[in-house]
Amino acid sequence: MLDRVARGPNGPMPDSVRTRDDFSELSEAELLEYEARYCSWGDTVHYVETPKIFERCEGSFLYDSEGREYLDLQMWYSAVNFGYRNPRLNNAVKRQLDRLPQVASQYLHREKIELATMIARDAEKKFGLKGRVHFNVGGSQAIEDSLKLVRNAKKGKSLMFAFEGGYHGRTLGASAITSSYRYRRRYGHFGERAYFLPFPYHFRGPKGMSKEEYGSYCVAQFARLFESEYNGVWDPKAGEAEFAAFYVEPIQGTGGYVIPPKNFFKELKKVLDEYGILLVVDEIQMGFYRTGKLWSIEHFDVKPDILVFGKALTNGLNPLAGIWAREELINPAVFPPGSTHSTFNANPMGTGVGLEVMRMLQETDYETMVMEKGAYFLEGLKDLQRRHKAIGDVDGLGLALRMEICEPHDSYTPSKAIVDRMVEEGLKGDIEIGGRRYGCVLDIGGYYKNVVTLAPSLHITREEIDLALKLLDALLVRATRS
Repeated sequence: MLDRVARGPNGPMPDSVRTRDDFSELSEAELLEYEARYCSWGDTVHYVETPKIFERCEGSFLYDSEGREYLDLQMWYSAVNFGYRNPRLNNAVKRQLDRLPQVASQYLHREKIELATMIARDAEKKFGLKGRVHFNVGGSQAIEDSLKLVRNAKKGKSLMFAFEGGYHGRTLGASAITSSYRYRRRYGHFGERAYFLPFPYHFRGPKGMSKEEYGSYCVAQFARLFESEYNGVWDPKAGEAEFAAFYVEPIQGTGGYVIPPKNFFKELKKVLDEYGILLVVDEIQMGFYRTGKLWSIEHFDVKPDILVFGKALTNGLNPLAGIWAREELINPAVFPPGSTHSTFNANPMGTGVGLEVMRMLQETDYETMVMEKGAYFLEGLKDLQRRHKAIGDVDGLGLALRMEICEPHDSYTPSKAIVDRMVEEGLKGDIEIGGRRYGCVLDIGGYYKNVVTLAPSLHITREEIDLALKLLDALLVRATRS
């Protein structure tokens, strides 16, 4: 097949003369054959047996080559918070492309300075802390920069605390603080692997405790580590911990959008401050109003020492991520020029659209909008839960929503099989709603890979939420009937 898919006027064309235009004529099956031969399978494309090819996007929808529309309820893992092909943000890209699309990161440009200023001033207003911003290309790279910052501030200490179910990326340093061994298994021994502690995942926690009680219990179990030097983390004579920082996602992302009780982080921060351990907040997936706040940590009334951001800063249009850190940790005397660097770290295409995102967030009441839409969506999920025994738990904060799928006989035993069928059925694009056929794009997370993590566009309409609930209803019926 691969040697005969592209044809000239006199028959098959060899690879050496094949042009880009030839590929535009290939069928989806033919493209998949090329993908199978020439593309690495090391990314996440082949989590499904037959990868899906999409041709275009608009708003909350993706479209395949046959024009079928798929309501996207994960929006590129929350990287496209403001909808596909958002006109305002697309125009910002075009303006930047026409003026200053490229400049080496050793030089300055206006957009970088203004964007950093907006983020730092916002943090000072909310947390009462002066700080600075450092940019990089992607979330994992920004995590790596934060690890450098921590190790520098803590005299080279390289051990971190992190949570079970936590995800911080797949570069080597980020993998060491991500709880899944699967991401480390092939790459040798990780001597700086984090100490992973239980997150207050109430649905699967001990019975008989309220959500708040379980949060306090988890903090108490952590605090116990410092009661004696024989618990392995604290030297009471020196008054010094072996661990430098605690890496947290306020709402766990890949872990299944687990939402902790309100008291949890405030109580945890008291322990960290008592023993001189930095709090590093990973907002890569939950930042930029996914939860109804610019940063999800704002819901919990604590001040981070370092905050890592990415994804939705550019609405998926050009990679850009970064860190904000307290002045004491990142000022030029302690973190001088050359401390960390990447060729594309503050690229003007990224800072240009990121700046427009921040301006847009200042001009619109996203907090009210997201919280109202999230509450409406969550009520719909609760209604589905009442009607489907396969739904064990639903929860949400803003438009970060979760639906945990379980075996129907007890609504508790995790069911990856049902979730997998839901994903497969959604990608068929043949669910009839109101006389039209739709598909549905879902993302799956959770400790048992049985949680539908819902991250729709923040611009999703009420009508689209209603459509989403009807699609989820249809998928549950199909998946549990199989």
